[in-house]
Amino acid sequence: MVDSPLMFAGSASPRLGKAVCGLLGIEPGCAEVHRFSEGGILVRLNEDVRGRDVFLVQSTVFPANEQLVELLFWLDAARRASAASVTAVIPYFNYAKGDKLDGPRTSVRARVCADIIQVAGADALIMLDLHSPQIQGFFTRPLDELTAMDVLCADARAMRISDLVVVSPDSGFVKKARDFAVQLGAPLAITDKRRIGDDERAEALDVIGDVENRNALIVDDFVISGRTLVETATKLLERGAASVRAAVSHGVFSKAAREVLQSSPIKDLVVTDSVEGHPWTVPSNVRTVSVAPLFAEAIRRSHSRESLGALKAAG
Repeated sequence: MVDSPLMFAGSASPRLGKAVCGLLGIEPGCAEVHRFSEGGILVRLNEDVRGRDVFLVQSTVFPANEQLVELLFWLDAARRASAASVTAVIPYFNYAKGDKLDGPRTSVRARVCADIIQVAGADALIMLDLHSPQIQGFFTRPLDELTAMDVLCADARAMRISDLVVVSPDSGFVKKARDFAVQLGAPLAITDKRRIGDDERAEALDVIGDVENRNALIVDDFVISGRTLVETATKLLERGAASVRAAVSHGVFSKAAREVLQSSPIKDLVVTDSVEGHPWTVPSNVRTVSVAPLFAEAIRRSHSRESLGALKAAG
């Protein structure tokens, strides 16, 4: 259909892109990506996009820098081919963690990436559960931040967990964790955490709230090494929690995460399919729920010029 959106899936998100197209009732756009022996990348669109609304689905991970550059070339190719609009759909934005000055003489990485994505040709952006809301202000083009909360809460309800308590792993996630707690009809507890250095290590210091004899559900936006979740789970059990589970938007998982999480007291770790193509095996206690319906509905509404408000993260 000429009036349907045209969607291309990059190298980082082929399965999610295909699933989204299936839900929209369209075929993925015909294109190719070449990686040359010296490391260069060529993106070629093999169909006419002139006058069409183009959506490019590409997470920026594994490897982050290479997939970011590929996204830039997708955007440029669509813009140069006279697309009516080009929307970057980034399920997982790696550099969202670089949202501030981490020390003197450092770069605000998220801001730099925002600039180059827009210069490359993005008219609008759709992302999922960014690390902090201030990142939206780095972009001058419309950015719709979706939330996986409804998907993760639906999974938790299906588990029929009794005596549930929702746990925020640190003070920075309290607002979002409270939204989870409200939707699940459960009390909220908070882990007071101090981060050590820049090597993804953290020390869980205390638990604020009653977790004794309750089944805890830790909620967070992403998991990389898994150490923060394990520190939190250990502290919860020390405080008398009956069991610990976790629900996380982005399952990034470093190479070390498998050993860290499989030997942990976390019974069940649920993540979305915003990240795929892990170069190593993910932990065996991980389950994946799909955000393809969420992105499909966001793309449908965006193409139809409808509001995405009901799908978006709270401000």
